[in-house]
Amino acid sequence: MVKKQKKFVCQECGATFSKWYGRCPNCGAWNSLVEVETESTKGNKTSLRSLPLSKVEVNNVHRLTTGIKEVNRVLGGGLVPGSLILLAGEPGIGKSTLASQIGLNLAHKCTVYYLSGEENLPQIKLRLQRLTSSLPAKFYLIEGREIAGLENLVIKEKPSLVIVDSIQTVESGVLESQIGSISQIRQIAQQLMDLAKRYLVPIIIIGHITKEGRIAGPKLLEHMVDTVIYFEGDSNHQFRILRAVKNRFGTTNEVGLFTMEGSGLREVANPLTLFSSQLKVAVPGAATGVIMEGDRPILVEVQALVNPTVLNIPRRVAQGISTNKLIILSAIISRRLGLPLGNYDVFVNITGGLRIQEPAIDLAVSLAIVSAVKQKPLKPKSAFFGEVGLLGEVRPVPFINRRLKEAKRLGMERVGVTRPTLLRKLAKTELGY
Repeated sequence: MVKKQKKFVCQECGATFSKWYGRCPNCGAWNSLVEVETESTKGNKTSLRSLPLSKVEVNNVHRLTTGIKEVNRVLGGGLVPGSLILLAGEPGIGKSTLASQIGLNLAHKCTVYYLSGEENLPQIKLRLQRLTSSLPAKFYLIEGREIAGLENLVIKEKPSLVIVDSIQTVESGVLESQIGSISQIRQIAQQLMDLAKRYLVPIIIIGHITKEGRIAGPKLLEHMVDTVIYFEGDSNHQFRILRAVKNRFGTTNEVGLFTMEGSGLREVANPLTLFSSQLKVAVPGAATGVIMEGDRPILVEVQALVNPTVLNIPRRVAQGISTNKLIILSAIISRRLGLPLGNYDVFVNITGGLRIQEPAIDLAVSLAIVSAVKQKPLKPKSAFFGEVGLLGEVRPVPFINRRLKEAKRLGMERVGVTRPTLLRKLAKTELGY
């Protein structure tokens, strides 16, 4: 017999307790515990079935292509039936735009449901009209915020894709806590997971990133879904990157590249058009580096400016790489190459707003600084990758063949380094220093 029980759930951390506390024993938040009713089936007899692994039937899984190559690349080939996908990112980065474009592409051949708790139906239509010239007939907007109503529609209509925008704005009738609370998000995610698995419909749920850099809601949400993809970028730049941090049906090493335009998101075929100044003449202080984003090689332009300082302590300002990396590379150049950077302010920028943590960018940054100091441009059609050590040595980095292939595809004739060498030797070869 099903019995109803009362428990108290913390709205900050999601911990549950049998009695009320003024302060949550788990996270320390005050007045965060809310009473909820749950159903207990303790004592009921349940029947489980075992099946030998050899007799488990696996049908050929037909992935649903999204119509966007970069999205298919990140997902591992497309949407898997019955998968629950969390699309996370900062507010205003383009999550709704990306999900809408996926839905619009699919709605030309199959049924798509779009549930939004953030906008009313006329507002959604205005946004969709900006993304496409012809609205597909099989794209359905759902009015309301209740997950129970969505379940009834899915059971009745059996759509090919469901989009929930966003999970913080919908509600479950099972709990009485406020919309967007920890307990509500957890309950809704569980209901959506059951719905996806039972009726084999892929569901995309959108989640916002908080000021602390986490997905709003419990960390458990990331463990409940099948795939977690982050949509990243800088609101001051057009560049956007789609990155999978969890994928039960594919690799997490792939990334997708986009630019945000007035008509929506556009795929990027040649990243060098985004991450270079597009100048026709060689300029001192510019170097092209080859980095890896997941399994994908990308060519970026590093720009350096070296200016005599009037301060006792010269400044080191970096955009796109860490300031600590710039400080270390400046010290290596001063010591191993004998350049007096202690008398100069050094500024380094990665064109396009890309943030790089990979050590392969060290060589391009170093040569850009040397080029700026000597006021001599690097040789044209040259790209560089390599990790610079404290002794002034340049070490090869992983995925050399992939970097070489991509650099040559984009017209680079000279690429280094593929074997250990010295920074002084490279500076002399490239700049005559």
